[in-house]
Amino acid sequence: MSLDALPPLRDVIAAHGLGANKAFGQHFLLDLNLTGKIASLAGDMSAAHAVEIGPGPGGLTRAILAAGAKTLTVIEKDSRFLGALGEIGTASGGRLDIIEADALKVDEDASLPRDGARIILSNLPYNVGTLLLIKWLEAEPVWWSRAVLMFQREVADRVVAAPGTKAYGRLAVISQARCEVRMGLKVPARAFTPPPKVDSAVVVLDPLPDDKRFADVEALGIVTASAFGQRRKTLRRSLAQAAGQTGASAEDLLTAAGIDPGARAETVDVAGFRRLAEAWRAAKG
Repeated sequence: MSLDALPPLRDVIAAHGLGANKAFGQHFLLDLNLTGKIASLAGDMSAAHAVEIGPGPGGLTRAILAAGAKTLTVIEKDSRFLGALGEIGTASGGRLDIIEADALKVDEDASLPRDGARIILSNLPYNVGTLLLIKWLEAEPVWWSRAVLMFQREVADRVVAAPGTKAYGRLAVISQARCEVRMGLKVPARAFTPPPKVDSAVVVLDPLPDDKRFADVEALGIVTASAFGQRRKTLRRSLAQAAGQTGASAEDLLTAAGIDPGARAETVDVAGFRRLAEAWRAAKG
């Protein structure tokens, strides 16, 4: 059997008695046109190894394989879907590897072949999407070359947000200090089965080159958590907690970073937070 000969996803769901599990944040994409568009955001995958988190009945899985991925590894926590995924594996000609596991605990770097680019493509479960993104952003060395990720629209907006906007915060700073990010595709709630209460969006992330990617993610995480934890306060006040770990004052750190101590976190660009993280690390010693 070939991929084209596989039965429609709705028939697969009915035959295997599959339904979305709210506890796992599951919402299925059954529109082949839409899953094809998402897969296309990965670019040429003919020499690439793809990994998908939470494939469910395999809608995006089929699209990734149809788009020509050299191999695809899917990581699925819910054992109910293994039968349907196995059928796709048979039809893929040996290009699909299935791992039953919690993606938060999997070492993807060790699980994927190393003879080509590695691309993450996922309609991420709503309840762990941000945690998975942070896990991949913190990876050093970076094992992936591109990530095409669907989130709730609110989360996607936070990843690509610019300084001075309501959505700009810690997630934007960390994402953009490590990657080039862009909004790839907006997806209405009605596209899913069952439809969630909110719209979704696909974000594309490309890791920055080594000489441009900010390496000290720990320091960046500490200063952004402190700065954005009290958004309404000036940085002179909101940064006190992070500064307290170094023995320096918030004013000292901000001055060293060339940032106005009277500014608020949402007005400071990514470059400013990079300097602030460097100042924190220097003071920490």
